[in-house]
Amino acid sequence: MKNAFIIGFVNFWILGFTFLFGQSPFKNVQIPPVNSKYAFNECEPSIAINPRNTNEIAAGSVLKGYHYSIDGGHTWTSKKMSSTYGVYGDPVLQFDQLGRLYYFHLSDYSKGTHLDRIVCQTSNTIIGKFTSGTFPAPNGTKVQDKHWVVIDPKTNVLYMTWTQFDAYDSADPKDTSIIVFSKSIDRGKSWTTPKRISKFGGDCLDGDNTVEGAVPALGPNGEIYVTWTGPKGLMFQKSLDGGKTWFSEEKHLSKQVGGWDLHIPGFYRANGLPFLMSDMSNGPNRGNLYLNWCDQRNGEENTDVWLLKSTDGGQSWSEPIKVNQDQTKTHQFLTTMGIDQSNGNLHFVYYDRRKYKGNSTDVVWATSTDGGISFKEETISEKPFTPDKKVFFGDYLGVSAINGHVRPIWPRMDEGKITLWTAIIDQQNQDKK
Repeated sequence: MKNAFIIGFVNFWILGFTFLFGQSPFKNVQIPPVNSKYAFNECEPSIAINPRNTNEIAAGSVLKGYHYSIDGGHTWTSKKMSSTYGVYGDPVLQFDQLGRLYYFHLSDYSKGTHLDRIVCQTSNTIIGKFTSGTFPAPNGTKVQDKHWVVIDPKTNVLYMTWTQFDAYDSADPKDTSIIVFSKSIDRGKSWTTPKRISKFGGDCLDGDNTVEGAVPALGPNGEIYVTWTGPKGLMFQKSLDGGKTWFSEEKHLSKQVGGWDLHIPGFYRANGLPFLMSDMSNGPNRGNLYLNWCDQRNGEENTDVWLLKSTDGGQSWSEPIKVNQDQTKTHQFLTTMGIDQSNGNLHFVYYDRRKYKGNSTDVVWATSTDGGISFKEETISEKPFTPDKKVFFGDYLGVSAINGHVRPIWPRMDEGKITLWTAIIDQQNQDKK
């Protein structure tokens, strides 16, 4: 969230078209907008493939977008989300192992306090017949923001972490930000009381000195891991009893040089917030933890994508591993990560400027089939785009991978308008044009 979210919506309609152009190694598909008259929608996307039917894919976008495909991502239908508690961005979409879809988002409750809760809406069908929503208990007027979720594949228990602000955008040193945790054992019907899991807080200015970007992951034996970033850098927490108890103090993993609120020419805001994933497959790297982020340790004009790896449940970690394989002094940024739990393959999606001197931007997909030892990169966008620094692009991209089916999702800008895209990547047969 940021003040760029001062957004209005006009009327919506459901659209179901597919738009292709140019030449690319992989088929690019435009996801239709919820509101094509508004230029700054369709950013900050989340995407999820149904594990019970990989032809069913769900996606969300700012501010209230829901998009779904029933043919593996070749065509899409879009509509506007609604909830008793309001819908105000930060979409996070997940399927459980029974095929139930969860759509998490910020609240905009007109009868209550703005952004006072994280809402979970569920649907048993891909067409999006969503419940009105549930949520962990609000904490007075404190703002709840930047959540992420992981679902236990064995039990379908939901685990969620996020940032709580005493007063969003406050410069008062008495106002702090902290990381909190809640879970649902009944598939989103109810939630435990939010628990603070960060000993060290941050400020409330939604920048480098704010603790933010908390992402949970699960180990093969039910371990809960959480990482985030803030004034002390990349931090790590762990619970071995379902979230009842945690380390008394979070563990520092690495500096994040340049902070997480990165300056990228032409971008309104481009963060380097971390993504944490655990290998739950039956492959050789089962149990490995992977932490993905961006920073500028190689210079302010040379943002890179990084990976930390742990093979012992977070007790020790590798040195930072560079994911982007170029030797240029250009920007690779806004990374996201996913793991195909059928084989343990790692997938990364990020913006990339290695081919250009200016602000032209490609979208790159990187994959590792050996547990983060080596990486293969491919440009997946059919042509570059040039962003506008006045336009909010969101705080993350998205990628989902199951059984070799990989579906990235990203916004791009053409002629002053943001559009939302995916690519058809099927690793079994490399479904290329």
